[in-house]
Amino acid sequence: MTRRKLYLGALTDNRRWDSVNIRPDDVIVASPPKCGTTWMQTIIALLFSGDPDVETEVALRMPWVDIRLRELPEVAARLEAMSHRRCLKSHTPMDGLPLDDHAQYICVFRHPLDAHFSYRKHLRNIPMHLLDFWYPEDDRDGTTFRRFLDGGAEGFDTDAMPLAHILQHYKAAASLAERPNVALFHYADMTRDLPGTFARVAGLLGITHPAALMEALIQAATFDNMKAHAARYAPGGGTGFMKKDSDFFHSASGGKWIGKLSDAELAAYDAMMDARLGPQDRAWLEHGAQGSSAG
Repeated sequence: MTRRKLYLGALTDNRRWDSVNIRPDDVIVASPPKCGTTWMQTIIALLFSGDPDVETEVALRMPWVDIRLRELPEVAARLEAMSHRRCLKSHTPMDGLPLDDHAQYICVFRHPLDAHFSYRKHLRNIPMHLLDFWYPEDDRDGTTFRRFLDGGAEGFDTDAMPLAHILQHYKAAASLAERPNVALFHYADMTRDLPGTFARVAGLLGITHPAALMEALIQAATFDNMKAHAARYAPGGGTGFMKKDSDFFHSASGGKWIGKLSDAELAAYDAMMDARLGPQDRAWLEHGAQGSSAG
């Protein structure tokens, strides 16, 4: 049995997975934050239920196992009591998760700079003054971006989602991509072809629905619909966890960093990316299948 890597963050502890009994039909969505985790969980909830109006309640029905904010005995008991097919969430890289031969692992990625700027926006939407200070709207002196570049992959020591952690996520997932129960998705591909994404996920999960119902499920998972019904689809929606639920779905566009980073900052990012990834891997991580094929 391969020993799992230890990942401890300010909010997360992957040892919590030791209290979860993985079932053969479980689906585990593992991705860095703000890379499409909630979107993928919503797609899975829609496919599981076959109901375009399903109440996803991802925070409770598809729990984030790693997070320390929920009491572990309660989370483990809730998962154990579920009689339906389960979907579990993780922000831990694949080398830190229990790897079951039968459960399905879905790993979702996004351009690291888009993920970083989306994460900044997300944390400012949580009503904690410390987060406003740590991730200010205006990063004139570049402190926020330096933390993103300088943080470590395991400890999240200087940033809650550093670039090194995103790269570790990708490399750990890519090393397992040949396994039939590990699949990599990219946010850009999901945006370009949501019906194709649904078809691929449905195939992985062994789920079929009539064409008309599938079309309704796809419509429910569009960005515009999820933003319009944010209290239903956002994690913790309708509970006051965020200042504004709809801001969780701020923008599905790419290139969020354009015009916001200096030439020196972009050069530092490029140097780190080129040092850690080959050209094909970098093209896919930044742009998905379109970028990979162009490379």
